Amino acid sequence: MIPVEAPLTSRWQELSQQVLSGSPLTREQGLEILQSSDGELLELLAATYTVRRTHFGNTVQLYYLKNAKSGLCPEDCGYCSQSIVSDAPIEKYTIANERVLLEGAQKAAETQARTYCIVASGRGPTDREVDHVCDVVQKIKNEHGLHICACLGLLKPDQAQRLADAGVDRINHNLNTSRRYYEEICTTHTYQDRIDTLKVAQSAGMELCSGLIAGMGETEEDLIDAVFELQSLDVKSIPVNFLHSIDGTPLENREDLNPRQCLRIVCLLRLAHPDKEIRIAGGREVNLRSMQAMGLYAANSMFVSDYLTTKGQTPEQDFEMVKDLGFEVVIGGHEMSA
Repeated sequence: MIPVEAPLTSRWQELSQQVLSGSPLTREQGLEILQSSDGELLELLAATYTVRRTHFGNTVQLYYLKNAKSGLCPEDCGYCSQSIVSDAPIEKYTIANERVLLEGAQKAAETQARTYCIVASGRGPTDREVDHVCDVVQKIKNEHGLHICACLGLLKPDQAQRLADAGVDRINHNLNTSRRYYEEICTTHTYQDRIDTLKVAQSAGMELCSGLIAGMGETEEDLIDAVFELQSLDVKSIPVNFLHSIDGTPLENREDLNPRQCLRIVCLLRLAHPDKEIRIAGGREVNLRSMQAMGLYAANSMFVSDYLTTKGQTPEQDFEMVKDLGFEVVIGGHEMSA
């Protein structure tokens, strides 16, 4: 018979009650989550769901992503098919025109997305690109009332302010990994550059969306470092990406994760950020596989449809997954946090 780990199972409910009482997760407890056994996984998920349900009920927020500018990027991020060091056969184009971005907004509305994400490759936007995005955002707001998240690379203070004034609600700029490990995945800009852009966006009055990519060769301590860095920045929305290794990139053929470890990582994010939006994001289909739905016992949002240069599962499959859980997609306007 397989021994029952009775002395261990209660610690996760105790941890969830600790978090709900306002006592934050410690680094040591974070490592315990990542290093917990498969036999504890259901108990860990159940405890994490208690925290998720307390703050978000059984609601799920959907995000729709539009690749507004593809490839043509001078940065050397090892995970990215759009980087200068990638040989991946992707479509490459300059920033999309108004019609294309408005069509993307229409698609976002049709797929019940609450947030429309406008993403442009490159080190950072030109002033002309910022002006273009600002013009289109105002029209999207008028026509669809969508919450807008923009991911445009490194931002200058005046660019961030113009985006905020135009109605951009949130800036996405992922930390991706720890400060210690960052140079292993990118050398053309620094970890501090990313921190600085987040602070510039925050100073302009926009919310922050920033997360990580697990499975790039980082250590458990690196994951913990990134999780607590996000905490210090008061990030409102945290996408949890799992490396989808793409042929032609420096990280091709890397497959460090299994679905159970992915679930532990999402639980870690939820327990470290109990009242923040946690999103199962890029790579969920190829890493969580048949256990995708279980990720929503910890996360409360996800992307619907496709990603930047990789395909996701269909919106119909996403809707069915949410329905089968007995959860409900949140539709409608978004109010920014105070």
